[in-house]
This record gives sequence, C-alpha cells and structure tokens, in this order.
Amino acid sequence: MSSPSTCIDRCRMLLRLVFLTISLSCSSLAWAEGESILMPGKVIEGHAKLEPNCKECHVRFNKEAQHKLCMDCHKEVGADVLNHKGFHGKLSENKCRDCHTDHKGRGARIVVMDANKFDHAKTDFPLLGAHQKKEKVKCKDCHDPRKKYREAPSTCNGCHLKDDKHKGSLGDDCGNCHIESNWKKAKFDHSKTKFAVKGKHLEVPCKKCHAGHPTNYKGAPLDCLSCHRKDDKHKGKYGKKCETCHVDRSWKKIEFDHDGETKFKLLGKHELVKCMSCHKQPLFGKVKTPTACIACHKKQDVHKGKLGKQCETCHDEKRWKGTRIDHGRTRFPLLGMHLKVECRKCHQTKLYRDTPSNCYSCHRKDDVHKLRLGKKCDSCHNARSWQAWDFDHDRRTSFRLDGAHKKLDCYACHIKEMSGRVIAPISCVGCHDNDDVHQGEFGQQCERCHVTSDFKTLLMGSSPKRR
Repeated sequence: MSSPSTCIDRCRMLLRLVFLTISLSCSSLAWAEGESILMPGKVIEGHAKLEPNCKECHVRFNKEAQHKLCMDCHKEVGADVLNHKGFHGKLSENKCRDCHTDHKGRGARIVVMDANKFDHAKTDFPLLGAHQKKEKVKCKDCHDPRKKYREAPSTCNGCHLKDDKHKGSLGDDCGNCHIESNWKKAKFDHSKTKFAVKGKHLEVPCKKCHAGHPTNYKGAPLDCLSCHRKDDKHKGKYGKKCETCHVDRSWKKIEFDHDGETKFKLLGKHELVKCMSCHKQPLFGKVKTPTACIACHKKQDVHKGKLGKQCETCHDEKRWKGTRIDHGRTRFPLLGMHLKVECRKCHQTKLYRDTPSNCYSCHRKDDVHKLRLGKKCDSCHNARSWQAWDFDHDRRTSFRLDGAHKKLDCYACHIKEMSGRVIAPISCVGCHDNDDVHQGEFGQQCERCHVTSDFKTLLMGSSPKRR
C-alpha cells in the first residue's frame, strides 16, 4: 500500500496534467500559465523580472534558440563571442546552458568559478611576470567583488595609478616602457621618439636628461644645448644645433663640413691640422680667422714678405717645401739648359726677386771677352748651349761673310780670343798674306782679281796693276 505522501504527489501531478490539457485548448495566455506551472524552479535574483514571461529565455519546442536569446540579453558577452574577444570569445562553441543553468532558486549561483584553476590566458589580459605571483597579487586586487569580472580594468593605470610618477602625462599604457617582471625596469624604445638615443647617449641614465619630479619625459628638451650648455665653448654663438659639428660618439670629435660651410676648403695637409692650430679661440666664426697663408705660415716665410701673402702662387697644400712656380710668367722664362739648373744656382737668397736677370751675373766666369762686348750675352749665345752661337756676322759687322768664308771657323780669322770689338783684320791680306804669290806687288785688295768662293779662281777681264 502506498504512503499518504506518495498519493498526494501523484494527485498533484494528475491535476497539473489535467490543467495543462485544458490550457492547451485555450488562448496564448493559457499557454503561458501552463508553462509557469511546469517551471522546474525559481530563477536567480538577476533573472527574477523575466520569470513571468518564459519566452524571454525560451522558444516553445526549440531548445537551440535559447543560446541566441541569452546573447540578445547579455549584449556585452554576445559582442565578445561574435568578435572572439575576452574570455567568452575564446571558448569553444559551447552553449550558455552548458555552463550556466537557472531555475535553482533566487539565491543560487549559476556562475561558478574556481579561481585556483581559472586559465587567465584565455582572457584579454594574460597574467605574466609579477602578475602570476598569487602570493603578491590576489584576484580581488584587480577584480572588485561587487562588480563583474569583465569590468576589471585592463589598462595598467587601472591598478597602478598610485605608482604613476608621470601623473598620467604619458597615457594609460604603462606597458610601453614597463614590464611585468619588474615595475622599475623600463624597456622604452627611444628610437621611436623625436630623439633617437645613439652613441654615448646610450650610456647616460634617463634622469640626466629627464629631470624633475614627477618625471615628465615628454617635457625633456630635444636640443643639445639644454644638456651641454656647460660644454659650449662658443657661448651660444652658434645656436643650439651642436650636431652641426659634434657627433654623439664623442663630444670632442668634430665632423664639421669645412668645405661646404666656409670659404676656405681644407685640402692636402690642411685636412690633418687640428682646428685650434688656425682657430686660436673657440668662437670660430665670430672671431674672424684669416684665410691668407701668411697668417699661419709667417714664421716659415723665408722671403720676409717680399713675395706677398699669396703663398699658394708657388706652394701647395700637399707639402710646403714643394714649389710649383711657373717661371714662364716671370721676366725671365726658363728655356733650354736653364730648365735643368737648380733654383739655388741663380737664386742665392730666398727673396728671389733680388736675383739679377742679365746673363753676365751668372756667366761672369764664362765671359772670355772680359766685358768688352757688354753684358748682353744673349746677343750671341743662346739658352740651348753656351757654346752654340747665334751671331749675325753680316748685320753686326762691316765684313760680310760670303762664299768660302761662310764655312770657316771663327778662329780661322780671329786668331786670339775675342776679347775686344776690333780684333780681326777686314782686308784680304790680313788673312791671306801667306797666299800672296805676288809678294805685295799688287797691293792688299785681292778681291779685284780673286773671288770668295775660291781663292784660285780669278775674275774675268781682271788686269791688276803693279805697284
């Protein structure tokens, strides 16, 4: 025999079936009433206002439609699932009811999570570095128990606002510089700023340039002078763009484009000269540096200024002692054998301009005429050879050379060295006395009968008279 309680339960179920049958034959309102009667239990407090209307969460005879209705109501979660973001967006294709079942009473918890087993890597904020240390960071430190887990801030400032020495001036994304393993250790990529750190700057602590508290890195100056004012030997005369001359590898190393920026190009040995050798003061441009050679090479000027200040007329930048004088532009062009003569043979001093230009000054010892023919040796001699004469006997004497006379050596007539102007006889007998078979009977004018081409040939019709 059944117990009284069992009979009562069966009676209740029978009545419900009867009532449901009646409801199915009535209006939609009757359907709703019937569904309410069949509800397996009360919903949670958050869904309580939806409890009277089952269609808010259910579609008759279509269990699969429930998932979409959940998403329509929980729009934030629905957006995550649609965009594959957040925790729900990274889950497999599960239905909401697989994890969250309702109708367990007003106080039931349909969101059950084991914090010790929860995989935070499936969220948009994986726990890395110090965030993983549960003894230091508790869930409640980031997740307010009074709010949903998804409402926890994902920006660094959301938790580290009190640690922000920059007072928000650098934005909310602390991860641009800080890392999870060590808050105080920065990993900032300075090359992405307006001031790429290179050379010696890589060794400089941040606070050297970014001074102040709170540290406002965005306010740090970009010009060199702001940090290197004490190093500026130019006293600001050249402005703030120190990089025009200096490089970040070494402050003392200079890469100034002297050729492009000045009127004095550095060539040859000048490229190896230290700046201070010419620029006696650090204010290079403001204290005018002379460009004339003599300004730097005065002590090397063996000419004592007699040749002017344009040393480059003779000297070049390759070597000071190597000259390139164009003697052809002087009053004494070098020709012939003179091209082979060393400068010092003629230029006894370094003044050069005091060197005489007449032949006699150098060829005194070669003058066999003892000055009787003057100092213009070039009247007869030439630069090709001292012994090669170019004397015009016909034009410069009263004895024209013709016939066999042209073939004679000078010394055939000029018995003695030519040490005077009148030294050779101009009469025939002066040279042909030994050839005179007439013994002077017909006088000294041999040309009355003889010809210069051949002494033995006589003129036709000649009839000399005896003396």
